[in-house]
Amino acid sequence: MKRLIRNAKIIDPTSPHHGKAIDLFIRDGVIRKLGTHLSEEADDDFDAKGACISPGWLDIGTHTGDPGLEHREDLAHVAAAAAAGGYTGLAPFPNTRPSVHSKSEVRYILQQTQDALVEFLPIGAVSQDCAGKEITEMLDMRAAGAVAFSDGKQPVEHSGLLLRALLYAKTFDGVILNHPHDMHIIPDGQMHEGTISTQLGLKGIPSLSETLMVQRDLDLLTYSESRLHLYNISSAGSVELVRAAKERGLAVTCSVPVINLLLTDEDLQEFDPNLKVLPPLRTQTDREALIAGLQDGIIDLITSNHTPLEIEAKQLEFPYAKFGAIGLETAFAVARTALQDALSLEQLVEKLAVRPRQILGIEVPRIKEDQKANLTIFDPDLRWNPSRTDFRSKSKNTPFIGRDLQGKALVVIRGNQSKILSDW
Repeated sequence: MKRLIRNAKIIDPTSPHHGKAIDLFIRDGVIRKLGTHLSEEADDDFDAKGACISPGWLDIGTHTGDPGLEHREDLAHVAAAAAAGGYTGLAPFPNTRPSVHSKSEVRYILQQTQDALVEFLPIGAVSQDCAGKEITEMLDMRAAGAVAFSDGKQPVEHSGLLLRALLYAKTFDGVILNHPHDMHIIPDGQMHEGTISTQLGLKGIPSLSETLMVQRDLDLLTYSESRLHLYNISSAGSVELVRAAKERGLAVTCSVPVINLLLTDEDLQEFDPNLKVLPPLRTQTDREALIAGLQDGIIDLITSNHTPLEIEAKQLEFPYAKFGAIGLETAFAVARTALQDALSLEQLVEKLAVRPRQILGIEVPRIKEDQKANLTIFDPDLRWNPSRTDFRSKSKNTPFIGRDLQGKALVVIRGNQSKILSDW
């Protein structure tokens, strides 16, 4: 297979062509030539018309339903949703039935997706069934292909278990991901605790439920001298705790869910159950702190927080709806809409493509000759209004149908496979 991409603006600081509009010639899944006015014959020859091209994006912590919850999302649908959002890689969480808690489940995911356009990099569970009691055989899962370890949406609440996991992962330079949310502070909280929750008559989830666990996790990291990723922080207090930890030299990284960069608790006035997410949408002050954390590198990456749920779980009165929203297909647009005046395209690509892979310890694709093609072509300025039919996810629990967004993925390429997502 031969491909010729014309007039694409390179967004890759390691490329000698960074910031320039050039042509790319790809043969047998490898970038063979970069330059202007290339004349190579190709099976596919298309004009990017000045759109941007970057290393392919990778989402960490994607929720799927396969195995066991395929009515929410199977591997084929989540791969299609990822590609539609511009992602060429996913590191899915282990919260399935059964959970990904042994080498058998890791191999299942890899075998089922080996021919997919989107690369799957499984995250193995820290505890059996993600139940927070018995530690898993992480080394076996690592050998089978797991890239990190986490109980996903279930925080590891048992301090001794998390400490043992950190020490275990340290023996093979692995990384533990933990979602910092103490569910026992307000077990039936519905949204961020504050003025808005009081006005709406909904039980609140205080920032304390997050910062308390962030501080505990950082204390355990200090003791273990291991590697920890705090998955999806949402409060100004957490940003400051991570900042101080990084200044002390701890091997800690963190992420933020993209929806928290655009919306706040004030957007819940209409009780849209698709805005009931974890971590919850917090205040404008928290939102501004998260953006500042991205700007100065305290927050390492942006996640889609993709959580597919069946219609019966979401079309309920707000207090009875489950937490979660799909995010893969709108993540870039939401990030671009929220951050167009805060982050450069180079910085945004770093949060979507570079830092996720660096944290997982895998090679970052580069736009250079003799490199395997792993690319996302996108228009950072294209304005669009998502409709229900735009979504490839099996579940449709999104708050962004009918909202004006800016930025869209156009083409994804990985090796010999590609997908044109939109006419432009």
